[in-house]
Amino acid sequence: MPSLTEWQFGISSCVFWRLEVTRRGRDPQSGALSQDLSSVGLRNLPKLRLVRLYFLAGDLSQEQVEELASQVFSDPVSDTYRVTTNEVAVCDLEILYNHGVMDPSVAGIQRAIADCVNRTGQQGCRESKPPSGVQVRTGRGYYFGRKLSAAEFSLAQRVLFNPLIEHACQPGEQVFAEPAEFRFTQRVVELRGKSAEELNRISREGLLALSLEEMLELQRYYEGQDRDPTEVELETFAQTWSEHCQHKTFRGEIDFNGHELRNLLKSTIFRVTEELAPDWCLSTFNDNSGVIAFDDKYGVTFKVETHNHPSALEPYGGAATGVGGVIRDCLGTGCGAKPILLTDVFCFAPVTTPVESVPQGVIHPRQIMRGVVAGVRDYGNRMGIPTASGAVYFHEGFIGNPLVFCGAVGLIPRRLVRKRVCKGQAIVLVGGRTGRDGVHGVTFASLELGQDSQEFSSGAVQIGNPIEEKKVADLILAARDEGLVEAITDCGGGGLSSAIGELTASLGCEVELDRVPLKYAGLSPAEIWISEAQERMVILTSQRKVNRLLELARALDVEATVMGHVTKTGRLVLNFRGSRVADIDMKFLHSGWRGTKRVARWSKPETADPFVRTDQDLTDVLVRLLQAPNITSKEWVVRQYDHEVQAQTVVKPFCGPDRAGPTDGCVVTPVKGSYRACVIGCGLAPRYGLIDPYWMAASAIDEALRNCVALGADVRRIALLDNFCWGSPERPDQLAGLVRAAQACYDIAKGYRVPFISGKDSLYNEFRTKSGNSIPVPPTLLVSALGIVSDARRTVTADFKQAGSCVYVVGETREELGGSEYFRMHQGLGREVPKVEPRSGRRIMTALGRAIRSGLVNACHDIAEGGLGVCLAEMGFAGRVGARVRLRRVPGAGCFRRDDFLLFSESNTRFVCEVRPEARRSFEALLGNVPCSPVGQTTSEPVLSIVGLDGAEVVRLDLDWAMSVWRRSLSKHLQ
Repeated sequence: MPSLTEWQFGISSCVFWRLEVTRRGRDPQSGALSQDLSSVGLRNLPKLRLVRLYFLAGDLSQEQVEELASQVFSDPVSDTYRVTTNEVAVCDLEILYNHGVMDPSVAGIQRAIADCVNRTGQQGCRESKPPSGVQVRTGRGYYFGRKLSAAEFSLAQRVLFNPLIEHACQPGEQVFAEPAEFRFTQRVVELRGKSAEELNRISREGLLALSLEEMLELQRYYEGQDRDPTEVELETFAQTWSEHCQHKTFRGEIDFNGHELRNLLKSTIFRVTEELAPDWCLSTFNDNSGVIAFDDKYGVTFKVETHNHPSALEPYGGAATGVGGVIRDCLGTGCGAKPILLTDVFCFAPVTTPVESVPQGVIHPRQIMRGVVAGVRDYGNRMGIPTASGAVYFHEGFIGNPLVFCGAVGLIPRRLVRKRVCKGQAIVLVGGRTGRDGVHGVTFASLELGQDSQEFSSGAVQIGNPIEEKKVADLILAARDEGLVEAITDCGGGGLSSAIGELTASLGCEVELDRVPLKYAGLSPAEIWISEAQERMVILTSQRKVNRLLELARALDVEATVMGHVTKTGRLVLNFRGSRVADIDMKFLHSGWRGTKRVARWSKPETADPFVRTDQDLTDVLVRLLQAPNITSKEWVVRQYDHEVQAQTVVKPFCGPDRAGPTDGCVVTPVKGSYRACVIGCGLAPRYGLIDPYWMAASAIDEALRNCVALGADVRRIALLDNFCWGSPERPDQLAGLVRAAQACYDIAKGYRVPFISGKDSLYNEFRTKSGNSIPVPPTLLVSALGIVSDARRTVTADFKQAGSCVYVVGETREELGGSEYFRMHQGLGREVPKVEPRSGRRIMTALGRAIRSGLVNACHDIAEGGLGVCLAEMGFAGRVGARVRLRRVPGAGCFRRDDFLLFSESNTRFVCEVRPEARRSFEALLGNVPCSPVGQTTSEPVLSIVGLDGAEVVRLDLDWAMSVWRRSLSKHLQ
């Protein structure tokens, strides 16, 4: 990101207009800000007021500005406004985006200005343009109502803006600026003859994230070429050889407790899919998303990405661009898939973390959570794609690195699943313009965070524009349907370098970098090539189709540029202003990197069971569990998403008469007029990973499958995605846990006979404190599951439906509470983590899925966090139907001596089912010899009654009250 000295001030010498817009009366946003400021110690601000700021420069009269203020920038009912000239820093605190950071609202504002100022019979016309020379900047201001001390002002700044992308205005600051024109000179980086120390310095100072071995390999390559690399070439290698793009740890050599492992990815995740070889998997691990067959005409795509590092530094922009990126993964699969569903899974430190416990350089988890949720909400909602599946998990280990998983499901004609790349095709860039945002994004993701991360990585964070991406999506789908797209991919990690480099890897290409549309002047060819600016896609099409593609882009108001062509030279050639700035052998670029050689040492950590009293009131315990962060309702999050848009969501995030009870996953019907549906679920258990990552991964797979089966999916037709988020693989203990988790993926998926179709890893999720201590995230594997059901009307939800039904527990309970929420409540981790037996689990899930699809089950809910007790409570208050249950009838109860351990064990592969009395025999016949037992019945009184092993009632829970407690426990900390 350029400093202010690299920007020249042209239009800023002209008059600019300042518009202040404030809310009349009570402003809810100001109230929320007041609470945030109070949480960091800044209190007594009864007159805190938020101001929306707009700055306009150019050919506008006073009359025009007044009209804009009243008709475009304010609501005459709810707002007041004030117009002045040449004023800045009038409020107590004013915030603007840093120069060079994209403000996604500007394009819409300029269009509104054009519509208002140029008002004729063509009002609203897409071709309208803003008045000549008009520039726009937006900001926000704060009036505090009293004089703040220097310490208080510092606290306010910490809460009210993010210096990574914004700054506080100073009196006399020039609002409008533009970068100085770039003066091109060929920059060569000397590698030949450099020592190992000097090579390391070049990598470190250039933020290349290349190891010494890789730098030495590049040195040897260029010695053979008898020259040194250009800056553009070196940056190309850094992007292409990054951990993010090459998964070097997974593909390298690992000494695991004395045993040599080669290519962990191929020997575990890929291997299980290759060995199972299901014919309904249409594309696995070779495109932007995995693809499975939906019906004879369509395939379904699924991809989940991580955006952890950017979200740690700028939560809103990091999460929003995570959503935007995975949507483009969907659009970039095959010749283009239509996005039909978004998923989101977040891992945060507790929002109740005391301010003084937050390390320097870390944003408070409450602010991170608010920003992340808002980013996902705004991008998905504005794109018109439902967000209807996900999870939120809390653990202290995520204090320095939140985890943000964003997924997208798409629908694609089966005939368009394969790309076609051939000599002579035009390379067309469509979508947003290129800026410095996102420079070094993938290399930044290969580094640990620290307290100074904001200082050196500001360029690695992007700002998204969902309206632009919506237009791009419309263009891609229209062009695809006209046969104009022969191959496509998105500009994600690595920007154009990865997009074009990977698409044309087998043939070669020649690209003119000076044709790339820029957001502003001043970008070097290297910055243009590696920028990760958002909302951009690369399309390959034959020369005879180019004009029609460009015509269609103009009609849909999308910028499209022919920037090169596919060759057959086997070389990546880049030109800029008539000079050749890169000429690289494609084979060496994509296969010349050296896989890492690492050491992994595993030893089971010494953990202990906490002391748990035997005389507890289990009703009180159950209520406390319902309020636990990982069990309480995530309604505050989910209600911000539109999960109804596109009118295809059959099973939504909440169920029951009040639509307030939890569901296990979601069901969507993507083809109009057909009841055939997709079922989506997920699983993760980070706390288990602190005991043994093998069983953590096994539990994540089991939970993802349970979530789908509980809705009615057939376990024989479910595909999985893996997303590993780990600490530094350079630490032997961390890498050993990663190896064990990957081995579990093979063992458990093979036992269940379910394939993996796509995945992603995010390593180096550690935060280094000022004292030098490193805080790694808990070992985390997110497993996402995608199933197909032939008739969505045969799916079920988790809420009890009627009184008088039989309540069954399916699956065996064991005394394995390690990592459980019950042990967390007692400040302990435990020894025995829940295990998985996939072959018996497959029998259970096959039989149960068949029973659900046969119409024998009224309600089904998988038993997860909080065990049987929480599961029964959720089913009861979701349906406003009570239940009376006897613990001694639960499968496996004979091995227990304590009611609480039986009630709150989190053993895997278990379900609670509601079955009508008349369907009981048929249900039991279908379940056959799997562990299954009737444990009680539903009641009309909304009370959960649980009878213990000795015959005495141990739980009596008012379900209406329990639901109110469950619903407000998290939201009260986030309002």
